[in-house]
Amino acid sequence: MKLTIERQSLIKALGHVQSVVERRNTIPILSNVLLSADKGGLSFSATDLDMEIVDETNAEVNVSGQITAPAHTLYEIVRKLPEGAEVELKFQGEDPRLSIAAGRSKFNLPVLPAGDFPVMSSDGLSPRITVDTEALIRLIDKTRFAISTEETRYYLNGLYVHTVMEDGEAKLRAVATDGHRLALAEMPAPEGALGLPGVIVPRKTISEARRLLDDAGENVELQLSTAKVRFEFGRAALTSKVIDGSFPDYMRVIPKGNDKVVRIDNGLFAQAVDRVATISAEKSRSVKLAIESGKLTLTVRNMEAGQAVEEIEIEYDGDSFEIGFNARYLLDVCGQIGGEIMELRFADPASPTLVIDPTDPGVRYVLMPLRV
Repeated sequence: MKLTIERQSLIKALGHVQSVVERRNTIPILSNVLLSADKGGLSFSATDLDMEIVDETNAEVNVSGQITAPAHTLYEIVRKLPEGAEVELKFQGEDPRLSIAAGRSKFNLPVLPAGDFPVMSSDGLSPRITVDTEALIRLIDKTRFAISTEETRYYLNGLYVHTVMEDGEAKLRAVATDGHRLALAEMPAPEGALGLPGVIVPRKTISEARRLLDDAGENVELQLSTAKVRFEFGRAALTSKVIDGSFPDYMRVIPKGNDKVVRIDNGLFAQAVDRVATISAEKSRSVKLAIESGKLTLTVRNMEAGQAVEEIEIEYDGDSFEIGFNARYLLDVCGQIGGEIMELRFADPASPTLVIDPTDPGVRYVLMPLRV
């Protein structure tokens, strides 16, 4: 294998794939990236056995071939080369190392055979569905903060992506929950999406897909099966196993009849929560909201650090009541509101609270209260 490639093209494609590679691997080949050179250019593959990312880029290929090299080391070398450099990659049978040369710099890296590199099959996937890139970014950004990190309930460690029919309209919906809060975002279902299996896409896959979306064009191609999901971003593609489990019936958690409606300035509310939470006990992070006509009082009491109280104006003219929440969960939801106003809908201090973004009717959040 022998080729010449621009540093910028090399670092972009390598950057897309190398982040899949785990820093510590018991299987040596999984620390490597597969380089495949032919007349069409150079392609890169990286995998952790649950997910695979492949990307292609242009290169001047003199001799075709395949080899694997340490992913993170190769990326760091290329990252530190001068901008605009022409990089020569060379692997010849008599020298069992990959040679990297740019200007006066030269590196030799150990390699492993390309034949040992595991390749993920894409059998059984649905036909391609075209999804608007900005719409998919919105679905992910509005929901992924609520994905659970608790390994015991593994079926909550991902984003539940599925299609639903609601009011005669087909919608593509993403839902995440950790049992304490829930985030739901939806968009009109793309053509061909209705009837596809609902899948739980793992947290790591969602993070990698979101990163690749920043460099995608206007549209992304999506394919699904009961076992895998595949995203195609132009010349890059991500294939991943999905979580084998049943996502809970989340519609039972979303409150329907919460009639105590509070409208509040989202920015002022977030700042107030952040200030009073400064003295909260780190574990519970609980903040009490005392709601009365036209006024909200936030209180945090900590036996060791003292007490914090702050008042802000709200739009509300119902009965007074008190309710508690985890401050961090409140701030996470505040960070998702697109406009100036947040709408909180309460039933009573022991029931789930529904949070609405008046500027985005396709998004809903649910927060479970704390005892305070």
